[in-house]
Amino acid sequence: MGKPLVFEILEKPATSCIIGICSAIWFYIQKKGIGYSHVGLSYETAIEGHYWRIITSAFSHISVLHLVFNMSALWSLGAVERLGNTGLGVEYYLHYTLVLVILSGFLVLGMYHVLIQRFKIEYFRRVTAVGYSCVVFGWMTILSVEQPSSKLYLFGFLSLPISFAPFESLIFTSIIVPQASFLGHLSGIIVGYAIAWGLIHGMNNYWAISILGWTVIVFIFSLKKSGAFNIDFLEIEPVTDPSLPSVRFLASANGRTLQISTSPIAGAELV
Repeated sequence: MGKPLVFEILEKPATSCIIGICSAIWFYIQKKGIGYSHVGLSYETAIEGHYWRIITSAFSHISVLHLVFNMSALWSLGAVERLGNTGLGVEYYLHYTLVLVILSGFLVLGMYHVLIQRFKIEYFRRVTAVGYSCVVFGWMTILSVEQPSSKLYLFGFLSLPISFAPFESLIFTSIIVPQASFLGHLSGIIVGYAIAWGLIHGMNNYWAISILGWTVIVFIFSLKKSGAFNIDFLEIEPVTDPSLPSVRFLASANGRTLQISTSPIAGAELV
């Protein structure tokens, strides 16, 4: 018989807080009718200096199914917080969640840059990414290295061996949801392996606070510079806009999903 939910929450405080934050942001997005283009990350907005989108895109979900899938996987991966005997724990979880959010965002942009500049694939210039899946895939990868015998549980009944879960989920979502962001998921896996194999290491409270501080400064500066402080930022297109016909139901089981707009202006990529 499982533990009461309150004990599960107390055992996974950081995970619970992140789920609460993402859920609150989703509720706000729904209430205000916020669309992909105003919180998501794209190559075009990045080169215009909208670096704040790296943060907003990670914690934003437009579709409720996208939110449920990501948060369900994240809840299962919250076991990382309890693995004190392997050197993991709440501090480790918070430190490297910060790393995953920032580095996976920049890695996605780097991939877009290569595809656009080197291979002339202009499609990746306009797609707009939203979702917490890069971080979900990152933790899935870290846990697969640290605890290869663990299992990933989705929705309380679907079980995947954690050792294969990152690539199983990558392939599964690419097949089932053709619009799923392969690059977004892959970036989380790459950063996850870099952390698990010790290529990215040495994070402590000093570095975490320093990185967080600089992130906040860049976030505020770029937000102000982009003019997003204006009231127009809240007066955005509704999520029921007919130019986004599948915004309500396209979602990746464990990852950021890709939503392509039929509008000639831009597409939207849920990562």
